[in-house]
Amino acid sequence: MELRQLRYFVTVAREASFTRAAARLHLAQPGLSAQIRQLERELGQPLLDRGGRTVTLTEVGAAVLRHAEAALAAAERITQTVDEFTGLLRGQVRVGLISGAAVEEFDVAAVLADFHDDHPQVGISLSEDTSERMLAALGRGELDIALVGLSGAEPDPGIGIDVVLDTAVVAAVPAADRDYDAEIPLDALRDRPLICLPPGTGIRGVFQRACTAAGFEPSIAYEAAAPPLLLRLAARGLGVAVVPALTTPEATAFGVRTVRIVEPELRGQLALAWRTDHPGSPAAKVLLGQLRIALRAEA
Repeated sequence: MELRQLRYFVTVAREASFTRAAARLHLAQPGLSAQIRQLERELGQPLLDRGGRTVTLTEVGAAVLRHAEAALAAAERITQTVDEFTGLLRGQVRVGLISGAAVEEFDVAAVLADFHDDHPQVGISLSEDTSERMLAALGRGELDIALVGLSGAEPDPGIGIDVVLDTAVVAAVPAADRDYDAEIPLDALRDRPLICLPPGTGIRGVFQRACTAAGFEPSIAYEAAAPPLLLRLAARGLGVAVVPALTTPEATAFGVRTVRIVEPELRGQLALAWRTDHPGSPAAKVLLGQLRIALRAEA
């Protein structure tokens, strides 16, 4: 019995298909089938029922699956332990970023490039999504690290959070519009057309929760994932944009001015997130540490 045979068996069981498992493993299907049959001969029992449209586990197969998964996890931990002692990093680190704003606020690309230069044997995958979906992906083990916006909701106890930026949430209006004072109560936005980030983003979550607490549903006229587009829409008078605080040069460049939202004041937070209830790989731990240092320095 070999570890690769157990890996093949686990993959077929999870995919419920030899075809999909072969594609995931980058193997020819006949070769995969032959390896599984050899494992079954060694064990003296069929592990998979191939009679239906999908492959299912036999009673013995279901019992073996738990032990096969445990054996593969133990083998991975052994490799990680040796790597930690030798200082060798390898494997894959999966990183998620909020759409648009993250790469503008922080030079994440530089951190990833430096990490790659130092550890060329580690592969890095990078994806963009909403904060809500990335936090869910972390919980499912599909991401190792994510840069997310916090909505104010209580985080999952299995997720670690390190806030790297805390900023006011403001209203952006056309620069020439003098109908707005320097401050606007949240309740005054009740009936105004609003321009917001999409659901699932941190700023949208903070704003939505505040509106709910104030007893009204905001009138969202436009949604966009990138704050610069929100500002351009606001500059053309299409509504009031709800965005992170801007510097005066930034606001001027987009043709808007910002108005503080009060009663209550709203805060947005950007944070690194990772799983704490599952041992991460040495490579993920090192990259997380470098990101925490770099992003805190830039905040």
